[in-house]
Amino acid sequence: MTLSEHTRLHYLNALGITVWQLRKADTRAISQDIPSLPVSAEPSLPTNSHSWDTLRTQVTQCERCTLCTTRTQTVFGEGNLNAEWLFIGEAPGKEEDMQGRPFVGEAGKLLTEMLRAMQLTREEVFIANILKCRPPHNRDPHIDEIHACRDYLFQQIALINPKMIVAVGRISAQTLLETQHTMAKLRGQVHRFQHKPLIAIYHPAYLLRSPIEKRKVWQDLQFALQSFDGLGNELKPHSNH
Repeated sequence: MTLSEHTRLHYLNALGITVWQLRKADTRAISQDIPSLPVSAEPSLPTNSHSWDTLRTQVTQCERCTLCTTRTQTVFGEGNLNAEWLFIGEAPGKEEDMQGRPFVGEAGKLLTEMLRAMQLTREEVFIANILKCRPPHNRDPHIDEIHACRDYLFQQIALINPKMIVAVGRISAQTLLETQHTMAKLRGQVHRFQHKPLIAIYHPAYLLRSPIEKRKVWQDLQFALQSFDGLGNELKPHSNH
């Protein structure tokens, strides 16, 4: 779905963020400013990961960690199985655990608005989490849980073969990039994960608590779009006055 400029501006205003436009006069390539970062190791994939149906069944029946005893249901992920954009959060929350869908509730609504501001829909991208089960009381994922569950995500990445990965939130970014760097250091640059470009953005739940950061997120989304399109145009604020 392609949004009109009027509709796009409507969503941006709803997010409470400043509108930006591309400055075409500057043609410096973004790729020249991308630091050369180490690529995360690619794990060996299980031999029975031949199809989405097989993988979904494996996730549904998974008992690799103790979260299988506390979950209502697994949250496999959803969207376009051939998506160019893959958004990865940390773990399902209460609403996700109840519905079996990623990013629902208030945070999910905000993520949908963010996608629309990028002229994308949930049907065009794929949305997943590092963990497929909700940690009790929405606590941070434990290391053993991440290790037990990560092969499912790696299989999803291999099957989708996205052009761009977006790590949604600090824990997702730190886990995928194997770093303890803060979001302030991770945002605004293109990283590499399994030879694919990765952008880190704030989690919608964090934005609900800190609305002022929405302006930074829009900058990050624009940066992701520029990187995706291979453009090197810088951003500048656009005044409506």
